[in-house]
Amino acid sequence: MRERNELILADLIAARAERQPDLDVLTFECWSLGSGAADEVRTYAELHERGNRIAAALIGHGLAVGDRFGLMMRNHPEFVETMIGASISGAVFVPIDPRTRGEKLAYMLRQSGCRGMVCADYCLAQIEAVRSAVPALRWVLVLETGETPEPVALAGAEPLAAVVSRHVPTVDVRLSSPNDALQIIYTSGTTGDPKGVVFPNGRFGMFGMLGALLGYRSDDRPYTGLSLTHGNAQAVTLGPSLHMGLRAVFSRRFSKSKLWDICRRYGCTTFSMLGGMATAIYSEPPRPDDGDNPVRMVIDAGMPAAITQPFEERFGVRVFEWYGAIEGGLAFKPIGEGPPGSFGKPVAGLEMKIVDDLDNDCPPGVVGEIVSRPATGESASVEYFENEAASRAKTAGGWLRSGDMGHRDADGWFFFDHRKGGSIRHNGDFINTGFVEKVIAEHPAVSDVFVYGVPPASGAPGEKDVVAAIVLEPGVDFDPAAIFAACRRGLEPNFVPTYLQVVDEIPKTASEKPQERFLLDGFKADAPGVYVEDRR
Repeated sequence: MRERNELILADLIAARAERQPDLDVLTFECWSLGSGAADEVRTYAELHERGNRIAAALIGHGLAVGDRFGLMMRNHPEFVETMIGASISGAVFVPIDPRTRGEKLAYMLRQSGCRGMVCADYCLAQIEAVRSAVPALRWVLVLETGETPEPVALAGAEPLAAVVSRHVPTVDVRLSSPNDALQIIYTSGTTGDPKGVVFPNGRFGMFGMLGALLGYRSDDRPYTGLSLTHGNAQAVTLGPSLHMGLRAVFSRRFSKSKLWDICRRYGCTTFSMLGGMATAIYSEPPRPDDGDNPVRMVIDAGMPAAITQPFEERFGVRVFEWYGAIEGGLAFKPIGEGPPGSFGKPVAGLEMKIVDDLDNDCPPGVVGEIVSRPATGESASVEYFENEAASRAKTAGGWLRSGDMGHRDADGWFFFDHRKGGSIRHNGDFINTGFVEKVIAEHPAVSDVFVYGVPPASGAPGEKDVVAAIVLEPGVDFDPAAIFAACRRGLEPNFVPTYLQVVDEIPKTASEKPQERFLLDGFKADAPGVYVEDRR
């Protein structure tokens, strides 16, 4: 008989269902939706039972071990149940941001060879639009949410509710080891076609052990509004919570305006965010009860150094910084340690350094690419699905090439500076966008802000003009002169934006990372909504 291994998700849930069957380990809150719907709560026993039923359905649709299917929905309990069903059946799921559409969606489904979909009803129109371009896609299981006014009727689609309510015999776990694939997570595709990172079951299992490194306590209640289609929500919230029994809370999506109220309502003691979210949260108008919340620790990846201390003081929290990517590389800066702005030092067992374009080690203070490998000296490894050339390039010379540019100080603390090729140099100065965003975010007319660079009007090589894309608070009378004046008061002259670009929203990925390319596409110096400073 096969022995259980808790690095395998199916085995972890089965073991916890025996040990703590009635623990309400996952809550998917519906309060923030404003619909009056009841929260969706799952115990270990329910996750095990419903995951088993989905596994039976996947096998019934002909999926063999290693066959792929798409998983496309916001944060619903059925997302996690389908993950468990995949682990039991040995099928491999491809998590897809529910906002994905068009050729990108078709490419991901085609390239991964998805034979079916588990999706929410609000994704059906996107799937219908590309179905003819994905001939291998044979079946669709649909979660009926009631969250879309007119869902599309897709031929051959089956309600997921019928699957999870169907009594079936226990399905034997079909995996042979934790090395078998669980999922394929695609990169954002900012520099070309998205690449699918193959995640073994064992790597998700290791997420469960991150809880100790993150400093979770047995009585913590983690929260996230980040999408489960992204590695952060799986690594920082879902994995540790399932492993440690931490009673996690999930929202359908991130809401900066409801964040603290959700944490108060559900008693959440920690939440996870990425750098761009910190600026959005900080830009909310100050409230007298900002510091009156149960949160003790925020787990962040990339909070601008300029707002770290003000953020901690305003909300009464401590910030735990970390660094990682879906391909690998991992570093932490525990609370109270290291200099402001650092993301920490590599975890035990990992070597990390900064190199120049010739792979020479950069001295302290010099910016280069962040690379890493096992501390034993063996080569780093990453598997992009059916893309051997990209896998080799990512680990050229035995080091994992992050594509992130950073530096370290004389004491070995690492700092992130910018994505490779993405720095902003303006009038000879490299612009720290975090400082610019902080000043603008503090203006009462601004709801969100993201700073990026565009080719300069001067045509100077290597230079960029600075653009601040801003979302206004509803109903405000916008005065661009007031924003420019605030920048003049709070920033060095070269840091003052060349342009203000007023937009309805900052386009972001599932991980809340601003998507600069869409703002670039919509930017013209003389376009409506783009303002320059009147220096007369």
